[in-house]
Amino acid sequence: MTHKLALDGRSLTLSDLEAVISGEKVELSVTDTAREAVRKARDLVDHHVASGEPVYGLTTGFGKLKNVAIENADLAKLQENLIVSHCCGVGDDMPVDEVRTAQVLRLNGLVRGNSGIRIELVDRLLDFFNRGFVPKVPQQGSVGASGDLAPLAHMTASYMGYGGATFDGRSMPAREALELMDVSPVELAAKEGLALINGTEISKGVSLGVISRATNLSQAADILVALSIESLKGSRLPFQERLAELKGHPGHFRTARNVTACLANSVVIENHADCDRVQDPYSLRCAPQVHGAYKSALAHVREIFSTEINGVTDNPVLFPDTGDVVSAGLFHGAPVSMVMDYLGLAMCSIANISERRTEQLVNPDLSGMPAFLTSRPGLNSGMMIAQVAAAALASENKVYAHPASVDTIPTSANQEDHVPMAATAARKARMICDNTERVLAIEYLCAAQAREFNLDARGGDGAEAAHALMRTRVEPLVEDRYLADDIEAARQLIVSGDLVRAVEEAVGPLES
Repeated sequence: MTHKLALDGRSLTLSDLEAVISGEKVELSVTDTAREAVRKARDLVDHHVASGEPVYGLTTGFGKLKNVAIENADLAKLQENLIVSHCCGVGDDMPVDEVRTAQVLRLNGLVRGNSGIRIELVDRLLDFFNRGFVPKVPQQGSVGASGDLAPLAHMTASYMGYGGATFDGRSMPAREALELMDVSPVELAAKEGLALINGTEISKGVSLGVISRATNLSQAADILVALSIESLKGSRLPFQERLAELKGHPGHFRTARNVTACLANSVVIENHADCDRVQDPYSLRCAPQVHGAYKSALAHVREIFSTEINGVTDNPVLFPDTGDVVSAGLFHGAPVSMVMDYLGLAMCSIANISERRTEQLVNPDLSGMPAFLTSRPGLNSGMMIAQVAAAALASENKVYAHPASVDTIPTSANQEDHVPMAATAARKARMICDNTERVLAIEYLCAAQAREFNLDARGGDGAEAAHALMRTRVEPLVEDRYLADDIEAARQLIVSGDLVRAVEEAVGPLES
């Protein structure tokens, strides 16, 4: 299936981008209104170039060199030099899906009609994307202002035949990919190089992938709470709606409803409703507060990005209706870095509380079950080191949780004297997300194993579906075996969305 997406610089949604993020086939176009806006802005660029007046980025150098006038005959060379000189990215290449997202976002910002590129260049970039040309972009080298300069320069350079690209599923030199496409390298005109690299699309491309995964985690974590509560013979009373009303936070309500739905019709819970346990540990009964706060953080991040994906991030900015060309700082990535730090912190809390539930499951002094969830402890170590791995990951997250947005270092001879480290915040959040998915996978594995000691009673609708899904991929642990494969299988059930889908088939839609 091919998803069709018409860009206008104003109405792109997070839902529109899901197909891009997930690697599905997407065909881009530009609306007629946006095309006219692009032409009007380009007319303004051509007017200023013809007049010979000094206008930053159009007829001058860049950054500290803003006062150096450039002859008209050298303007195209100026743009090429800008791109190749800014190709200073380092580190591993970004994943393909993140670059594809950045390609879409950059186009969406450019067609708003405030950047001054030619419509012919827009059509070239559309063609590149639609035919599956994906630039190779190093992950590191951006401080988040003036936008993601180095990585976006690599993205632009690949259109010009420099560096590398992925095409037809293969990695190759960009020039070879252009030859296979039977197209010539892009040649930039005045202002266009600057327009292509003054943006936060790399930071946003990474961030949007994390946000998509974080949304899935929001639902998956609630499912695993239910499965762990059931395996530990806990209570569903802390998830009552009247308690959510007393607390008042929307995220609390959503978590409580999800867990309640997953525990509906649980015979296990009913059988232990009058047991001698007075209270469950915090990692169970405080899930509405912790998971609910995570949901509130995620909602805020999604709200910010719903605006950010349609924001203009160029400099200078053109106003064709008035003829003004204004140098400002729309490329500054503070809106991205602050909320991605926030999301990273929220995911840390999800990993922390999940690891504590895993400890509840494997510790015989807390669970009442055989030590480390093996029927023959001593001879077998069971899930002992699975919990250790979860602890290691949760602890590593705390290192990554140091906020990038509080850091800054002057660049460009102190012309760019405050920067937001947006790309760093996004990449850190991605690493926290990686770890959190694995921590939840370990809880899933342990909760499903714990359930094996209490299979005489039927579980709740959602918890039962989660346990059954695990057993399609991982057999119960009878004797010690190579557990890394089991952890990865559990992770795949979570990250693929299979866990959420299986439970929603049993209980209906879950909230994130």
